[in-house]
Amino acid sequence: MRLEGSKIKQRLKHIHLIAIGGAIMHNLAIALKNKGYKVTGSDDAIYDPARTNLEKNDLLPTIGWDPNSVNESIDIIILGMHARKDNPELLKAQKLGISIMSFPEFVANESKEKKRLVVAGSHGKTTTTAMIMHVLSALNMDFDYLVGSSIAGFELSVKLSDAPLIIIEGDEYLSSPIDRRSKFLWYEPHVSIITGIAYDHINVFPTFTSYIDTFDKFIESHSSTSHCFWFAKDEHLKKLMHSADLNAVSYDTPEYSSSREGSTVKIDDIIYKLTVIGKHNLENLSAAQQACEQLGISAQQFYNAAKNFSGAGRRMELVIDNPSQVVYRDFAHSPSKLKATTEAVKETYSGHLVAVFELHTFSSLNKEFLPLYLDAMKSADKALVYYSNDVFKHKKMDPIKASFVAQCFGQVEVIVDASELKKVVDSAYAAGDNILLMSSGTFNSTEFKFG
Repeated sequence: MRLEGSKIKQRLKHIHLIAIGGAIMHNLAIALKNKGYKVTGSDDAIYDPARTNLEKNDLLPTIGWDPNSVNESIDIIILGMHARKDNPELLKAQKLGISIMSFPEFVANESKEKKRLVVAGSHGKTTTTAMIMHVLSALNMDFDYLVGSSIAGFELSVKLSDAPLIIIEGDEYLSSPIDRRSKFLWYEPHVSIITGIAYDHINVFPTFTSYIDTFDKFIESHSSTSHCFWFAKDEHLKKLMHSADLNAVSYDTPEYSSSREGSTVKIDDIIYKLTVIGKHNLENLSAAQQACEQLGISAQQFYNAAKNFSGAGRRMELVIDNPSQVVYRDFAHSPSKLKATTEAVKETYSGHLVAVFELHTFSSLNKEFLPLYLDAMKSADKALVYYSNDVFKHKKMDPIKASFVAQCFGQVEVIVDASELKKVVDSAYAAGDNILLMSSGTFNSTEFKFG
């Protein structure tokens, strides 16, 4: 159900979030409370940082689903992906005829009168969104935002106000358990970026064709006057953009150099010094700059404002920076992300690089998807792949043999015991090796020597 944004604002008093403990959902709950709505929520488990954030804002619910908490005083239910179709609160809301929306649908309605800039792509969208937010903030522009990670300088990952502009990270994952459309199909952007297409989320897109198709639909959701900036080296985007009815402009790798002090780019014969490293990050920055031109920001204004940008939360996070050794953590989990992140660290820092990847997502634990990781970590001097057999039970998936994982990755050491992983990584750290830890998880809560 899609309601006119102005009508929602006029009549909404009480919003209830089912699965309030999600990364976006709990931030949305706080943003809505700050906007003056009555906000309640529920979840069957809530972990930090969501738990602490909700408690601090007097929004932490009693754990567990309670259909009695759903009644006709609620104007809108916002349904998170963590809930199931048979959720008792959802069933009660459906019985009462309460309006039920996914969070992207709600955000789209709240943003109906705003200029919408949406960043999409299989990799780099969080970082690119954060780059734009950083620049706009540095230039004191008024804007709302929705981003999938914590960003330095921003208290929440969601802001909804009366600002005339919103910056949105456009996720291709499903909107909700009862809305199987990709989230980014709700936003109908005036300006967008597509950083590239590389197969991901095999649990909801069973074929690469179905994955490509949702990006095709995203492109079709633009109006003919919209501007879309897409990565020139992506062969899939070349095909999709060939017949696109919009202002489609490609961007490419800028002229650059990287060192442990950062990077420099040469734009219109002007050299700019930057904090970010890695070719893929500089490509993302180029896309962000061109999109920001559509907001009236010149290239010189953009790069001067971007010089101190260091990254989004859990994306290329520099944990240790010693004169002869670095340790990075990164959220990378798809083959393209592993490859780009490993190459970025290797090309920037001299010395022996030990790259560690945890199989944690549905896709990375899927036997059909694993062969796509072949040579994704080949730029590392030593590559380790870790997974816990317990994760298969938790996700109700068939276990995978270590020998098969090694075969799929090529030239890696596979570790299935957390204590053994700690021993190997701590030894590499003691030897002065550069270390890159890549996971959307926590390596089974392993505490390495470097903390």
